[in-house]
Amino acid sequence: MKILVVGASGTLGQAVASTLGVHHELIRAGRHSGDVQVDLTDDASVQALFAQTGPLDAVVATTGRLHFGPLADMTPAQFNLGLQDKLLGQVRLALAAQHHLRSGGSITLTSGIVSAQPIRDGVNATAVNAALEGFVRAAAFDLLPRGLRINVVSPNVLVESMDDYGAYFPGFEPVSAQRAALAYQRSVEGVQSGQVITVW
Repeated sequence: MKILVVGASGTLGQAVASTLGVHHELIRAGRHSGDVQVDLTDDASVQALFAQTGPLDAVVATTGRLHFGPLADMTPAQFNLGLQDKLLGQVRLALAAQHHLRSGGSITLTSGIVSAQPIRDGVNATAVNAALEGFVRAAAFDLLPRGLRINVVSPNVLVESMDDYGAYFPGFEPVSAQRAALAYQRSVEGVQSGQVITVW
């Protein structure tokens, strides 16, 4: 398969690319790195991305920024960060990708455990991740008659990211990026659609 991995230079993206790259042809994309560059917050940039890739068999997104902070101090602009970057960024990618996938192709997005298990200072993260999961569940019905699939992977906090995010996840058992990557392989190579694949 020919697979586009957006966010391939990140901790999770590297593990996903390593797993999928064993048996598939990969195009790695990132904001400032990779085989091709893309800004998921910009419509023209996403359209230009697919003009470069040509037809694909799968698109995977492992990227998206969020705002972490107390609700009492949160501004609409801060909340909008997650909406524009992780939520609309991945939705924008999926909306464009559907027109560049071959029959049988798939889209895999990324949410996170906080969609179901909120954390302190994580209002933006919970809202964005839950919205992504809702989008995938509904989009699957529209894509199915066209022979396309869509899923979202919801990983726990990563072992490799505990230095940066561990304080937000007290009592959570982190998972390795390599274990999380298997869920993306299941989404790309499997048959399910409209699923939230949890790696908790």
